[in-house]
Amino acid sequence: MIGRIDIVIILAFIAYAVAAGFLARAKASRNLEEYFLAGRSLKGWKAGISMAATQFAADTPLLVTGLIATAGIFSLWRLWIYTIAFLLMGFLLAASWRRAGVLTDAELTEIRYGGQPAAVLRAFKAVYFGTFFNCIVLAWVLLAATRIAEPFLLWNQWLPESWFQIVHDLVQRIGVPLTVDPEGPRVWILSANNLISLACILMVTTLYSATGGLRSVVETDLVQFAIMMVSTLIFVVIVIHKVGGLEAIPLKLHQLFNEGRTPGGITPSQILAFDPSQAKDVSWTLLAVFALQWIVQLNADGTGYLAQRTMACRSDQDARQAALVFTVSQVFVRSLLWLPLGLGLLILFPLDPNLDASLIVAERETTFVRGMAELLPAGIKGLMLTCMLAALASTVDTHLNWGASYWTNDIYKRFFCRHILKREPRPSSLIWVARCSNLLILAIAFLIMGQLSSIQMAWQASLLLGAGMGIMLVLRWLWWRINAWGEITCILMSSVFAPVLLWAFPEAEALRLLLMAIISTSAGIGASFLLGPENKELLKEFYRRARPPGFWGPIARDLGQDKQSKWLLTRASTAIILASITTFFLLTAVGTWVCSSPAPSWFPWRGTYLFLLTTIGLGLIPLWWRLGMQSNKKTTAKK
Repeated sequence: MIGRIDIVIILAFIAYAVAAGFLARAKASRNLEEYFLAGRSLKGWKAGISMAATQFAADTPLLVTGLIATAGIFSLWRLWIYTIAFLLMGFLLAASWRRAGVLTDAELTEIRYGGQPAAVLRAFKAVYFGTFFNCIVLAWVLLAATRIAEPFLLWNQWLPESWFQIVHDLVQRIGVPLTVDPEGPRVWILSANNLISLACILMVTTLYSATGGLRSVVETDLVQFAIMMVSTLIFVVIVIHKVGGLEAIPLKLHQLFNEGRTPGGITPSQILAFDPSQAKDVSWTLLAVFALQWIVQLNADGTGYLAQRTMACRSDQDARQAALVFTVSQVFVRSLLWLPLGLGLLILFPLDPNLDASLIVAERETTFVRGMAELLPAGIKGLMLTCMLAALASTVDTHLNWGASYWTNDIYKRFFCRHILKREPRPSSLIWVARCSNLLILAIAFLIMGQLSSIQMAWQASLLLGAGMGIMLVLRWLWWRINAWGEITCILMSSVFAPVLLWAFPEAEALRLLLMAIISTSAGIGASFLLGPENKELLKEFYRRARPPGFWGPIARDLGQDKQSKWLLTRASTAIILASITTFFLLTAVGTWVCSSPAPSWFPWRGTYLFLLTTIGLGLIPLWWRLGMQSNKKTTAKK
């Protein structure tokens, strides 16, 4: 239950978000570039914080809490390894994304490739990313949001009975429960409460997102991220105080496990371990996936809303800065808050030893919401609830804006108007299509949300499809020989082998991803060689426009930039490696100290271990900063 001061805090954020939408309305209404890319005027730090706010979905802290309790800190490396992808986007590809001058990553397809295959590929990406993938992600986020709203937003106690009964009857008639306890006696009351909560949140989110475009999305993201950091820090302080201090964490964990409350058979040392030598259920296959997952995924080159924020930056330097700010805030700062919080909640809300094993993860995830409800005082509870609802809004508004860009720029403008109607659409009509697309995407996501239990296989298949495409998406920037047929082949192979791998390895997700990446990438490279490169003049134009680093052979030589292209790749790759080492070393050092984690079994001197990690991590900063930021800046200036 929330108090009046909590409600005031929530309403204040709503008022700000709506105001941001209407303040940006005039500029957003000029054309698609103003609407979807904020006129390419974003400062780097704003774009980076907006990326971090979007990645902080309402279900993310629940996921982290569950992983810490059931698989240990080491399992979070599956999330942290994306640091490499973020830095690759920043140091290697961000400037090229921006210089390409496209509105969506689907449009990039017809800039990089040519002919009918490129058009088909663009249409597929617009439909797949803009509808299928985008709406499933939205549906997952909306369903997860019910876990946040359910204990706090009690509409059945606030609304007149006759009003609430209308929603109650509607939900019951549809027959789709929207609650974490679909078998409970109050299933339809809770479902009605959650439906009203989601409707209110989505009404506000769609209003400012559709009205102000990306500008309003970014402005609300900045406030949401600030609220998230402040409220989470206060939450951490309260939880650690209840535990008895940071130094009490390992002692309390051992006491709990001695009493038999072991979630999933994990030990205290396994929970606290940062390295694989003491982690739970570590195999070479799992380590391989952890090491490669940054590139074996659909957004390996930034494709999606990360590329959208990058393309919206005002300069190449701002685009690189955005990725760096995003990496530091997303991986380093946020993780160091959630680690002690997850451990503290595990101690304060110990697991029921009689709980069925299949329910352990879900039960552990809900302790985050339980901690908010039971531990936070009035005011702080409202701030934290605002943080979580704003996190939902930040994810939803980004996916609405991003998805609408495909529907407007790639489906309506490129194919419906130019291909079918044979005319250029007016800017005003494009803006109306963009705003209406928000509603269409939202409606589709709502329909999917009611069927989530029946699309688990489809979601796993989409992840496999991404694993098959990730490496090829990076290679298209770095290697001139990649053609449209290479990407199409990857998609076809992924579509064919996804159901086969799901059937053959139903419980081995790590092995499935690795096999899919190997099969599809090999087929894609083979197809690119067999069917030959794209037209040389088209490749020259793309190179002049985007100036991608890498192996562009005769294309770069014809333009007198062969050495420069390979030099940029070398410098950026070195910066990525060194910056990744800095991030991982400092995260491990500070996290190990904060969580009282043990040193690796192969390095027993904990103090020396932390000193070496910190010294190396900090010492590398000037090197990768010069390689990744300053040197690229000078190169751009020369051009």
